[in-house]
Amino acid sequence: MEVMQVLHMNNGEGEYSYAKNSNIQRKIISATNSRLKEAVISILRKNKKMAESIGIADLGCSSGPNALIVVTEVINIIDATCRKSGRSLPELRIYLNDLPGNDFNDIFRSLPEFFHKVKEEKGSENCYVAGVPGSFYGRLFPLKSMHFIHSSSSLHWLSQVPPGLGTNARTTLNKGKLYISSTSPSEVINKYMSQFQKDFFLFLQSRSPEMVAGGRMLLSLMGRSSIDPTAEDGCYYQWELLALALSILVSKVILLNATISLNSTLCDCEDKNGQLCMKSASRGQQVAKTVRAVVESMVESHFGNEIIDDLFKVYSDLVDD
Repeated sequence: MEVMQVLHMNNGEGEYSYAKNSNIQRKIISATNSRLKEAVISILRKNKKMAESIGIADLGCSSGPNALIVVTEVINIIDATCRKSGRSLPELRIYLNDLPGNDFNDIFRSLPEFFHKVKEEKGSENCYVAGVPGSFYGRLFPLKSMHFIHSSSSLHWLSQVPPGLGTNARTTLNKGKLYISSTSPSEVINKYMSQFQKDFFLFLQSRSPEMVAGGRMLLSLMGRSSIDPTAEDGCYYQWELLALALSILVSKVILLNATISLNSTLCDCEDKNGQLCMKSASRGQQVAKTVRAVVESMVESHFGNEIIDDLFKVYSDLVDD
């Protein structure tokens, strides 16, 4: 099954949803605010005559509270710049892109409040928002229609499993692993590198005809400071622990407390006044929820949903150990 058909962050607003477990991604967005301001202002200053209509896109927007953070900040920057120069706010065309399985309905439900806020704070009704389902490893927008494109915590996702590493491969090069591991041969590392290079080239090739002259892109994605793919500041440990948790389930060598329901982390208790209180989640449970919100759709597509709760209970225990 293709990545485009199965990959999406957990929908809705439940305990394991992306909406409730995306604080890390929100912090990454906040860390790039100065770059965002610099890029948007450079677009406005490049042309003495401001465009009557400005195209803005967020690629890999997902859903939940993070979905409109960037476009809101872009509007704030454009409005502040226009006010300083005595110009009126131009028409704003905002495009929110993600794969078809994304919870676009969640975004659409938040738009009335979004539009009301823009009207009240900016005095403008010339703001239009559209959802654009599809892969950003291909064309998404008309020719020369985009002034600013943003993408955060998305471009590290490959368009497909590197050739030769999928379930249909003739030989098993990375047995028992979900990603690059300390035991992975160099051939596996090279295949991932080759796939990323191919995908990133397709991304840039697709965006080039869509951008106006002088347009800007701001891209932030997972990386690491070391050439070592198993370095601690990358995503190695998340995938390594997930592979180990799957291995434990498959071999039925479950940790002693793995039979405790994941819900026990939120068990009710009574304080001395007889009032109900909630037991706080451990670090492992918090990490497990964050990872689950991102990868559950892919795990479920391969193994079904029956194992999900047990899998992330084991994952939580491994983090706490």
